[in-house]
Amino acid sequence: MTTIQHLIHRVIHRAAALAPALAVLGVLGGLGAPGAQAVPSFSRQTGYPCMACHTTPPELTPLGRLFKLNGYTIAGGMPTIKVPTKGEQAGLQLLQTLPLSAVLDTSFTAIRTAQPATQNGSFELPQDVSLFLAGAWSDHIGSFVQVTYSGADNAFSWDNTDIRYSNSTKLANKDLVYGLTFNNNPSVEDLWNNTPAWGFPWVNSDVALSPAAAAIVNGTLAQDVAGIGGYGMWNDHFYFAGTLYRSNHLGGPQPPDGAGFGINIRGAAPYWRLAWQQTSKNNYLEVGTYGMYVKSSPFAITGPEDAYTDWAVDVQYDRTLPQLHNNILSLRGSYIRENSSLAATTALNGASFLAHNLNTLQANAEYHFGDRYAATLGWFSVTGTTDPLLYAAAPVSGSANGDPHSDGFLTNFAWWPMQNVQVVAQYTKFLRFNGLAKNYDGAGRNAGDNDAIYLLTRFVF
Repeated sequence: MTTIQHLIHRVIHRAAALAPALAVLGVLGGLGAPGAQAVPSFSRQTGYPCMACHTTPPELTPLGRLFKLNGYTIAGGMPTIKVPTKGEQAGLQLLQTLPLSAVLDTSFTAIRTAQPATQNGSFELPQDVSLFLAGAWSDHIGSFVQVTYSGADNAFSWDNTDIRYSNSTKLANKDLVYGLTFNNNPSVEDLWNNTPAWGFPWVNSDVALSPAAAAIVNGTLAQDVAGIGGYGMWNDHFYFAGTLYRSNHLGGPQPPDGAGFGINIRGAAPYWRLAWQQTSKNNYLEVGTYGMYVKSSPFAITGPEDAYTDWAVDVQYDRTLPQLHNNILSLRGSYIRENSSLAATTALNGASFLAHNLNTLQANAEYHFGDRYAATLGWFSVTGTTDPLLYAAAPVSGSANGDPHSDGFLTNFAWWPMQNVQVVAQYTKFLRFNGLAKNYDGAGRNAGDNDAIYLLTRFVF
């Protein structure tokens, strides 16, 4: 039995003990929101039930993390075409069916107070439709590639992409799974659900308003960069990863000139990730850290540069409750600190001074009722340096006092009447928005005016 087979056997045995509490198949797709990580082509390829790899999608179980770690290549359910490598003849392993999946989202969003000159209560059919090439390409290469149609834009665009090579060996007599990743979103390759690409909230409205300030590593570069990196998991405990990114402005000219793009990476931007996971009986714990360093010239590829240094810590704890039908309680949290020196933005009169900081704190608690229901309560807070030029006044989206401070909470209830149908109700409450609770934009709008009800129905094929 190979190293990978030993790992799979061990994780399947662990997942089987949790099976009653593991959730059914589901996905997350859509621009500006966490993309789908659970797609039917993975289930068809492996022959595993959806609940073997997911609690509430996109949350991964130990088997789900192992499947992703091994480059989406674990097979078993789908027949393959195999030609062995012999001498100068290259080998071949192909799935006999192209690993395609699709997701359709339809949604309704109502905010407490309509934006000026707009109709409240937005019904979108579809909000978005995502197509996926997700599965094994060969023994050691697999992909999660997403293309999304946005109803608001009436156009397709490239979405989350993670193409992997994976292999395994021994290090200090312990298992080491390692690989390469080509991806377009820092943290999209991560195995946990407290980093930006796969973090809560699992779904997002494209109508509801969001605070103006966001850290570079917290989704700002999603789908606008291209990177190559390496990763490894040693002894099923210690995870490490690193990726170098360059700007990849889809739709922009080649070679790039930077015009029209607020972030143009100068040189390469490194992203790093370290994590430790530990399992004991009915408890699972992960603690980790990640970060990124970016030098950028806004709207140009020469001249003054802005510099951003982001570092973060995160934690995830899952508790299985045997006395309550193996329901699962999940707790997650993360803190991101961004220090920036905005020489280029200041020169363009977009900031008042050089040194700024931004602090992002997020936490959520989720209760999984078997594999059909899940309820989540989340809290968020963004604070940072006050700057009336960087966070300028403007109706609805601006800040009257130049303060990025925003905080509030979200509640989410998800129901799976069928394994390929998901129904979600989500409510967002803002306590402060872009610096103030009252008249935050200087035009009379209050933070509570942006409170939103979001209803989503998702169909998975």
